[in-house]
Amino acid sequence: MHFLESHSTDPYFNLALEEYLFTHTPKGQSCFMLWQNYNTIVVGKYQNTAEEIDQAYVDAHGIKVARRLSGGGAVYHDRGNLNFTFIVDQDQAPDFNFKVFVRPVVEALARFGVHAEFNGRNDITIDGQKFSGNSQYARHGRLLHHGCIMLDTNLTNVADALRVKQAKFTSKAVQSVRSRVTTINAHAPSPISMEDFKSALTECAMAGGSLEPYTLTEEDLSAIRQLREQKYATWAWNYGFSPAYEMRREAKFPAGLVTAYLSVEEGCIKAIRFFGDFFGNGELSELEAALVGLPLDEHLTAALEELNVGHYINGITPQELSTLLRG
Repeated sequence: MHFLESHSTDPYFNLALEEYLFTHTPKGQSCFMLWQNYNTIVVGKYQNTAEEIDQAYVDAHGIKVARRLSGGGAVYHDRGNLNFTFIVDQDQAPDFNFKVFVRPVVEALARFGVHAEFNGRNDITIDGQKFSGNSQYARHGRLLHHGCIMLDTNLTNVADALRVKQAKFTSKAVQSVRSRVTTINAHAPSPISMEDFKSALTECAMAGGSLEPYTLTEEDLSAIRQLREQKYATWAWNYGFSPAYEMRREAKFPAGLVTAYLSVEEGCIKAIRFFGDFFGNGELSELEAALVGLPLDEHLTAALEELNVGHYINGITPQELSTLLRG
């Protein structure tokens, strides 16, 4: 089995690296990878990003948002979290058998006096509390299994960044299952360092065999960076890939109570209606028509500055309206 530890904490690079290894390692060759991300929410492939995150909290705390290749629910990564990836032939774990790949985690923790259990679906727990979520992706006879392990993760960020907002959503996306979470070190007899845990996990992943270092060439790195720029770092993948959905946003401003009903498709406003007790000078339908087609991204405020929104909703600023629409 080949082994690679990424020394980047950029989630877009690491996800691109993972996909590159998955598509470029030949059948019959297995790979084990360790990686960490700086503060990031990683959503499942089939999730509606806007439904899974508190955008205002994410923006205020500089948390990145990324979409992974596999399904499942949204998770939070930081430097207290360790991610692992197995890439193998699919016949080694048919029918999405997660237990094969979480065994090394359970065995590694036992070395530190921590009793962990696989819950039978895709989580690993300690005393009934989740500390590791796992997911898989299969294609052309190859299987990618990856999981995140919360050793010393900031649980405040986990709770607040992934908090379900008051906006009411209707979509066909898979919504994250909210469950009680914990960290390993909250249960360890003595604190476990990240490096010690990496070593133990790597040894258990070997399963009595050997690991051969995987060296990336300059050609590999160039292709990975290209995949990062063209896919994983793009708003189109991380937000625009979300399914069509409808939502209701409401907030009180100096201008009055403003309620917005939106239909969103590929991350862009498809239709919108405003209601509330505010005053306005122009025909509100003109503003609603002008908003159609705008992406709900970080450039929305700048786009609203071109529309003289305060003329239609008296006293509201482009920033306030952007905050309302993005959450």
